[in-house]
Amino acid sequence: MSTTSGFTIKTAPFTKQDWIAVSQIYKEGIATGIATFETQIPTWNDWNALHIKTCRIKAFNDNTIIGWTALSPTSKRNTYKGVAEISIYISTKHRNLGIGKILLEKLINESEKAGFWSLQASIFSDNKASIALHKSLGFREIGYREKIGKLNNIWYDNTILERRSEIII
Repeated sequence: MSTTSGFTIKTAPFTKQDWIAVSQIYKEGIATGIATFETQIPTWNDWNALHIKTCRIKAFNDNTIIGWTALSPTSKRNTYKGVAEISIYISTKHRNLGIGKILLEKLINESEKAGFWSLQASIFSDNKASIALHKSLGFREIGYREKIGKLNNIWYDNTILERRSEIII
């Protein structure tokens, strides 16, 4: 449990039962145009198949989910079993209140408990707030992918960040 901006934030794992609220927050992220190249919310089954079963965390206040984070594998090869990519989304009306930091700190801790030694983030270069959040928690910028994808017929660059665990060495 954490307190930020005058209200209490709790975190817990999320499951299929939380998908309606989680997917609504994901939809809000899609609407920003700088959070993902996705244009539609996937089904739970499609989303579930692409994400690691552990380290799925929701942030909530008064039983209302206000943000979430999860990991997806970077490779199917066993050599990279400890490397994962981050997704993090905060509801529109709860952005810039410190909830992202609470979630990302929790994700880092849980990922290390689960044996992950490296976390990666591929963030739209225009998403300065997300880049700053990641850097504030020890992620370092390792480069960018120029014009990596198109959204609404516009090319976008992604900034690539990574955080190497100081516990799993």
